[in-house]
Amino acid sequence: MNKIIAVAGVVIKELYRRKDFYVLFVLTALLTVAAGAVNFFHDEKIVRYVKDICLLLIWVSALVIAIVTTARQIPAEREARTIFPLLAKPVSRAQVIVGKFLGCWLATGVALVVFYFFFAIITGSHEHIWPAGMYFQALWLHWAMLAIVIALVLLGSIYLAAPSSTSTITFIVVVGILGIGSHLKVIALQQPEPMQFILTVIYFVMPHLEWFDLRDFVVYDQTLVSWSALALATVYAAVWTGIFLLLAWLGFSRKDLTT
Repeated sequence: MNKIIAVAGVVIKELYRRKDFYVLFVLTALLTVAAGAVNFFHDEKIVRYVKDICLLLIWVSALVIAIVTTARQIPAEREARTIFPLLAKPVSRAQVIVGKFLGCWLATGVALVVFYFFFAIITGSHEHIWPAGMYFQALWLHWAMLAIVIALVLLGSIYLAAPSSTSTITFIVVVGILGIGSHLKVIALQQPEPMQFILTVIYFVMPHLEWFDLRDFVVYDQTLVSWSALALATVYAAVWTGIFLLLAWLGFSRKDLTT
């Protein structure tokens, strides 16, 4: 366990030494300015519109940080040839995979906390509403969803040639799932066979990342999601994360690191 934590610590330090850290603060400042614009309007629809824009920026920026940071972990180790002394410590390949995942996930979690903290402070100061429970649920499910994404990116980085291709393909897949995932079954029913069967199978076997999106609950001040549903969503995220990490380890354990 200490070896996994050590690998994760290196990942976290690397993230905040790179430009990602400064990008985080710039994006946070932009979110703060955007939310501050609410002060100039008194229309409830405008307030909700600004909140929706802020949350969308949080989701996009968190995805970019998570995907780009994770995609370069294994390829960077191989390119710099630091993977060999790392494995000679000795650290197993499974520990490398889990450590890289944990570091990326924790670093992204810190970024999410910063984003949601400023969002809550700014919107709360204007609306005089502090739905801490809803913010916690939105943050937690968002972070759980990113665990699946990070594990998926790690898997892709084992098989794809470059971090850029891993980042691009993963981002397209994730955005596609978030955009049409919940509608895919309806789309499938409107298609002729065998396309209907293929789309239906895809619907049932893909990870439904859209289930973790509580932006509408925050924007429209809806009631809390049941804690049992939150627990089930957490288990669902853990299962998919475990599957992708297992596949990443299987691929990494068979990979020739000298090529």
